[in-house]
Amino acid sequence: MDPYRRAKRKLPIIALSISVVIPVKDDAEHLRRCLAQLALQTRLPNEIVIVDNGSVDDSAAVAIGWGARVVDRPGGGIPAASAAGYDAARGDVIARLDADCLPAVDWLDRIERAFTADSGLTAVTGGAYFIDGPRPIRAALIVLYLGSYFVSVGSALGHVPLFGSNFAMRRSAWLEARDSMHSNDPVVHDDMDLSMHLGPTRRIRFDRNLSMGISIRPFFSARGFLYRFKRGFHSILIHWPEEFPWLRWYRRFTAPRR
Repeated sequence: MDPYRRAKRKLPIIALSISVVIPVKDDAEHLRRCLAQLALQTRLPNEIVIVDNGSVDDSAAVAIGWGARVVDRPGGGIPAASAAGYDAARGDVIARLDADCLPAVDWLDRIERAFTADSGLTAVTGGAYFIDGPRPIRAALIVLYLGSYFVSVGSALGHVPLFGSNFAMRRSAWLEARDSMHSNDPVVHDDMDLSMHLGPTRRIRFDRNLSMGISIRPFFSARGFLYRFKRGFHSILIHWPEEFPWLRWYRRFTAPRR
């Protein structure tokens, strides 16, 4: 039996509001498809916040057409856009995905059950599968891509890292962490930066059943793919020496949980 369902039987049901945050820049067609999928959720979001990061296409019009709230945050890249969306979110829980993502229909339902069942949970994240690109290599490529991410970044952080296209966190945790974030650094990976500041004494959980379809677009350009690695190293190194991995692992096992 699903552990969330077992826990839900034993605990009183606490209603949580959920905000979905999606940064977007010139991605109207993907956004339209993503919002259509969110409309099929078995647990609908309380609000959808679209952060327009300086689009010149009709991304904002698409968002408004689907009933989303649009926040303008031109410039600064994804870190600034994501932070603006989290600041604008009103829900108890903030769920995050990208415009080119397709969440499973029970995505928000699983997120709600995770936080309802565990009052000490700060954030939950999941994996993904490719929805485009050559079919014969999709499965192997996603294992290589996400496997290396979770193993290498998790080792540096001392805990499970958030995957930026598929995670949710309590809004209260964001409010505690936001002043220490590097949201004005366009080179930083916002999910890695957020993971750094939420852990290691808060609980972040990986749910293998939190399913998300993502685009293979990061692999279309070798230069772009290498730049993602550069951003990843940058996102870790800017926190050193205060956040050396062995110091984080030590705090994880010795400091009181928040």
